[in-house]
Amino acid sequence: MLNLLRGNLLDLPTNSSLSYYWCSGFMISGFLVIQLVSGIILSLLYVADVNLSFPCVMEITNDSMFSWVVRYLHIWGVSFIFILFSVHMGRALYYSSYTKVPLWNVGFILYLLMMVEAFLGYILPWHQMSYWAATVLTSVVQSVPLIGGTLYTFIVGGFSVTNVTLVRVFAAHVVLAFIIVGASIIHLFYLHKVGSNNSLFLPSGYTDVVYFHSYYTNKDLFCLFSLVCLCFILIFVSPDLVLDVESYLQADPLVTPASIKPEWYFLFYYAMLRSVSSKIGGLILVIVFLFMLWLPTNNYSCNYFLARQGLYWVIVTQLLLLSYLGACAPEDPYVIISQVSSFISVFSLILYKGFWSY
Repeated sequence: MLNLLRGNLLDLPTNSSLSYYWCSGFMISGFLVIQLVSGIILSLLYVADVNLSFPCVMEITNDSMFSWVVRYLHIWGVSFIFILFSVHMGRALYYSSYTKVPLWNVGFILYLLMMVEAFLGYILPWHQMSYWAATVLTSVVQSVPLIGGTLYTFIVGGFSVTNVTLVRVFAAHVVLAFIIVGASIIHLFYLHKVGSNNSLFLPSGYTDVVYFHSYYTNKDLFCLFSLVCLCFILIFVSPDLVLDVESYLQADPLVTPASIKPEWYFLFYYAMLRSVSSKIGGLILVIVFLFMLWLPTNNYSCNYFLARQGLYWVIVTQLLLLSYLGACAPEDPYVIISQVSSFISVFSLILYKGFWSY
């Protein structure tokens, strides 16, 4: 066991040209541990009931300094994880990590699982925005041909989002957290098997190597410590920065918020869904985007090729634009711009992954 840990944590051969962008995976793991510990504490205090969940969450927030910090650490931890996921996947796309197929596949599955986990956690406080976001997004499932109605009933447990849904969501949220931990270990296994890509675009992940400890352990721990400090600063300076005003209103099925929107890390998907008039059309658009984002190809084109860099930054800017549009009202000209931006994003991904073969 000691030899296994030493070989994977201390004496692991690692490419010597890796920059701080390669610390993002370790930082995701660090925040995942924080989420797991804080989530276990919160699960012991939480009550999954439509009449008691919101008062319970407010009591956790107002009861003591410890429970307040734990809750907001859990809230901010999700945002930090998705920021790090964006950096991690952005770097992977830039340096063609999708050519390492097993590693890329497990990593993409992890991304999907994390999105589901975040959405389930967003429902649990049972405030106005979480209830209506759950109602709107689960209704998209009904538009799936043939199995839509059955799938919707299976997910929500009835004809609409009710107490049965909340209990199922809580159970799924807890179980899925441990599945994510298991998938992370599998991802780490494949990373150590095939090696990481590198900023010099060397063909092998283990070319020109140094030991992981102490060069990269120091860099990883420094980055993690800095981000955790930043997280605590944001918690104590502006704790509600990532929360909507509706988060302090208990869910009311009879009162619809003026603007329904998900958390910031789902906004560009939400903009894509709204850009198509039919629910099934919006769902297909999102699925096509995710498929192109996942699709592993043998595109070994060098990342320093100018046209390839231009395409990459087109994709990034379009996703940032869609995130802004997702927070805007569903009206012109925002809907039209969302349609154009969605098309450019998908088409650019097709060119980026399939246009060059070497």
